Amino acid sequence: MNIVDIINKKKNREELTTEEINYVIEEYMKDNIQDYQISSLLMAIVLNGMTDRETFDLTTSMLNSGDKLDLSDIDNVVDKHSTGGIGDKTTLIVGPLVASCGAKVAKMSGPGLGYTGGTIDKLESIPNFKSALKEEEFIKNIKEVGFSDIRPTKNMVPADKKIYALRDVTGTVESIPLIASSIMSKKIASGSKNLVIDVKVGKGALIKKIEDARTLAKLMIEIGKKNNMKVVCLLTNMDIPLGSNIGNSLEVEEAIDILKDHKPGSLTDLCIELSSHMVSLALKLTYDDAKRKVLENFYSGKAYKKFLEFVKKQGGEIDKLPESKYLCEVKSTKEGYLTNIDALKLGIASMKLGGGRISKDDKIDYSVGIEINKNINDYIKVNDILLTVHTNKEIKDIDFDAFTISKKTKDNYKLIYEIIN
Repeated sequence: MNIVDIINKKKNREELTTEEINYVIEEYMKDNIQDYQISSLLMAIVLNGMTDRETFDLTTSMLNSGDKLDLSDIDNVVDKHSTGGIGDKTTLIVGPLVASCGAKVAKMSGPGLGYTGGTIDKLESIPNFKSALKEEEFIKNIKEVGFSDIRPTKNMVPADKKIYALRDVTGTVESIPLIASSIMSKKIASGSKNLVIDVKVGKGALIKKIEDARTLAKLMIEIGKKNNMKVVCLLTNMDIPLGSNIGNSLEVEEAIDILKDHKPGSLTDLCIELSSHMVSLALKLTYDDAKRKVLENFYSGKAYKKFLEFVKKQGGEIDKLPESKYLCEVKSTKEGYLTNIDALKLGIASMKLGGGRISKDDKIDYSVGIEINKNINDYIKVNDILLTVHTNKEIKDIDFDAFTISKKTKDNYKLIYEIIN
């Protein structure tokens, strides 16, 4: 076989065979195929798509590129994933909350992808937090704490790790087959047979349209079925940022505010929903019984105690979060009701501050980000502070004009579009 022939085949909208897909992954892992050639193939896939069979084969080929974790001796295991959105720090809240209910949360997370922040970057903003644990340490933490979140081990789905980093910097992130195969290869390899996926939809997400989100959800559910995994997908709104803080250490602070002080809002509501579905799957409870258990542990403080236990167990010093040197306020020049916050603009702005990666070798500044000071439908006066920028550099060339202010209020914000299982 020849990689150029395979690129041309996909460029011409032809279906790749199982053998051709396996050849690409195997030879790329041997360095016999170069990054620029894989980039070309990825772009052809973005433009021309893949059939379900091709996506199943790509998932299996990436899955077989490395080791698989065996969690069969741990009861009540559940995993969670988000397709990525601006301000999405749900794992930091959901993981401890679900673990406090008696389920075991085995989570492997990746770094930031494009303008959406990665959970592992948020956790690594906590000084001395150890995200690169050995397999036996990971399993021990799951058994003892009930929740552990680490980077994928070196030998677990290494093909996805290479391709994931390449997609981030070649404009090939937004592809349903590539997203589905990336997520599911990692999740199957992680060992859990129960999975809840938060499929983000909207301006600040990788998936912009509800129809595409449905397609992605159904595809991942089918991949799960083929691998003896129960998958539930929640299609959730990402037109506006999730929560008030964007940026790694700032998002950790907001997670603490929610777990410790029970800060209300859409982020809290979503975390309760995700946690309820996870507890339902793991403990084989009805959704209503699971939700009652989740709410009890949330408001009793058990979830916050579990968060502190989780961070300490992985070496983190939660009282030493990094802070930026400068705070800059962005004020309103208009009066009226706040009807929209452009999540994409703020995500890009946070990335340009240093909170995300433009190239795969970029170093992240964990302390920078954006704090949103107003909510949808708030009445705004001239000179009211819309947001506070946490920065270590000049911001004159960064666009923070993400707020729409109108004379009338907006219709009710819909948090969850659909639940698919």
